[in-house]
Amino acid sequence: MPSPVDGVEIAYEASGSGDPLVLLHGSALSRAIWRGLGYVRALRDTHRVVLVDLRGHGRSGKPTAPEAYAMGTVTADVAAVLDALDIARADVFGYSFGGRTALSLATEHPDRVRRLVLGGASSAAQAGSFDRLFFSGCVDVLERSGVEGFLDGWEERRGSEVDAATAAAFRANDAAALAAYMRRMDVEPGIADDALARVTAPTLVLVGSRDHERISDAEHPAATIPDARLTVVDGADHGTMLAHRDEVLDAVAPFLGDPISS
Repeated sequence: MPSPVDGVEIAYEASGSGDPLVLLHGSALSRAIWRGLGYVRALRDTHRVVLVDLRGHGRSGKPTAPEAYAMGTVTADVAAVLDALDIARADVFGYSFGGRTALSLATEHPDRVRRLVLGGASSAAQAGSFDRLFFSGCVDVLERSGVEGFLDGWEERRGSEVDAATAAAFRANDAAALAAYMRRMDVEPGIADDALARVTAPTLVLVGSRDHERISDAEHPAATIPDARLTVVDGADHGTMLAHRDEVLDAVAPFLGDPISS
C-alpha cells in the first residue's frame, strides 16, 4: 500500500478474528518479530491482528532521507493501513519506536485508537536516545559497518548475545534507511503534557525492570494520561522485553478484555 503522504510502500498483513489489534514493532525490527516471539499465535484467536512494517523497516519502502521519517508521516502511514482494512478504531500495542508511534497516533488521531498499550516507549524528545538504548556512536557504526557492526556493538554493550528472533529481524533491514530513520528520530520533539492529558484511550504502559533508560520515560505518560496504568515486567531490559512474552501477555490480555466506560 502506498503511503498517502509520499507514496512510500507500506507493508502490512492481518489475520485472526475479533476486535482489531494493531502491533507496531520497535527500531530496526519488523512485523516478523511478533510472529517470531509467538504474539500472533497467542492473540489471533481473540483478535484480528494487524501487523505493520513501519517505513524504513521490513518489507516497507526504505527512503534514505531523514525527513521521510517525521513522526506525523509515520502515524499517517498507520492510519492509512486502518483505512485500507476498513477499520474505524483499533486497539494498538506498540513497542519502543512502535510505542512512540502508537502514542502519537492516539494524540493526533484519537478517534482511531480504542485501547493503547505502550511497551518501552517514551514521550520525551529523542535526542541521544539511540546512544543510550544501544551504544554510543551506534548510528555512525550503522552507516560505516552495516547491521552486523551495529549488532556487534550492541552485544558488546549488553555483555550478552541478542536473542535470535531480534537479531534476524535486525538483519532484514537496510542500513542506510535505518540510519536515516535514526537521524530523524534524534531531532524528533517530545509530546507535550497537554497532548498526553487529552489521550482518551485507556492506556497500559509496560516497562522492563532492567530498562534503566526508559523507566522514568514510562512513568511520565503513565502519570499524565488520564486513564493509564503502569506494569513493570520483571527481569526485562529494553532489548528483551518482548522476549518475556508470557509476562507481557499476562498484563496485556486482561487489559484488552476490560470493558470501556462510555
